[in-house]
Amino acid sequence: MDRAQLLSLLLFCFYGLSHGGYEPNWASLDSRPLPGWYDGAKVGIFIHWGVFSVPSFGSEWFWSHWRGDLANALRSKTPNIHFGLYHSLYEWFHPLYIQDKENNFTTDNFVATKTMPELHELVNTYHPDVIWSDGDWEANDSYWNSTGFLAWLFNDSPVKDTVVVNDRWGRGIPCHHGSYYTCTDHYNPGVLQPHKWENCMTLDKHSWGYRRNAPATDYITIHSLITELAMTISCGGNLLVNIGPTHEGRLPAIMEERLRQLGSWLDVNGEAVYDSVPWKHQNDTVAPGVWFTSKGDLVYGIALSWPKDSLMTLGSVLSTPHTHITMLGYNENRVTRRLKYKATKTGMQIVFPPMAEVKSQWAWVLVMAGVTPASA
Repeated sequence: MDRAQLLSLLLFCFYGLSHGGYEPNWASLDSRPLPGWYDGAKVGIFIHWGVFSVPSFGSEWFWSHWRGDLANALRSKTPNIHFGLYHSLYEWFHPLYIQDKENNFTTDNFVATKTMPELHELVNTYHPDVIWSDGDWEANDSYWNSTGFLAWLFNDSPVKDTVVVNDRWGRGIPCHHGSYYTCTDHYNPGVLQPHKWENCMTLDKHSWGYRRNAPATDYITIHSLITELAMTISCGGNLLVNIGPTHEGRLPAIMEERLRQLGSWLDVNGEAVYDSVPWKHQNDTVAPGVWFTSKGDLVYGIALSWPKDSLMTLGSVLSTPHTHITMLGYNENRVTRRLKYKATKTGMQIVFPPMAEVKSQWAWVLVMAGVTPASA
């Protein structure tokens, strides 16, 4: 046994052992409950910033290395925000990785001497609550020693009780294993999923990093962004919004505008988003562009357009003698005003208030109490 093989064996033994209840296999790791903070958060910000931001041309693939530390700044100034880290398992041109690949991944010198020590250093140094793994697709999870690392992460690491991980830990693993599934970039299935998932999407339609030559039409509108959010949370997912700062670390004005617009919308309508859960129906069967969430006995209908004549007919919601309906952002003197409605043969019709009297823009949220779901 040569020195590299011995080191690989020692590292595997060290990282594969754990002192907690989760074993280094997917059946055991998948049994870990999802930390509640992640499901309740609903919205995250992804930052692609690195050497590729200097030429800022083409996309982030112009340069593959990412580096930066925002952990201390976020924790000291915004304690309610959870900090996460992106990590690429492999490096395209690292000589040890090339060697392992040429050996058909029967050797793991790159993983043992670079990837695993690096992951442990990131966790022990920065204490991230999210590890967003990537760059896994050329080799199986056994080559990456993914289950060994995750067993340590969930059992013995300094973030063992709070950390969540995505599903990119080896070929064939995405959409099958992980705290939540990303499956593919811009994943938005449009229907309720049995496992927690994430819609990782970009404001720039064509790049994850900053592009100095991108026209304004290459950025999604605020209405499209809220639409993505409504569809995602109604179907049990979280939305991860990607931004790409310039090489100085500044956010381009159009990206800043989108985030501020989203923030202003959430200031009014966040009750329907944060800590919500999917309802019996995800979207309405009659009214187009209405997506539902719920919280306790309340049902929220996120309407992505203002209805004609301010009358909205819903087919998925039935009224009862105890029904009352309000709209977020529609109040006077701190008193929320109720909306008029009437039952129909197949659902209910709701009278929207004067638009000028509602604080919300771009999308509007109905708050319905004492309602029941219509039969599917």
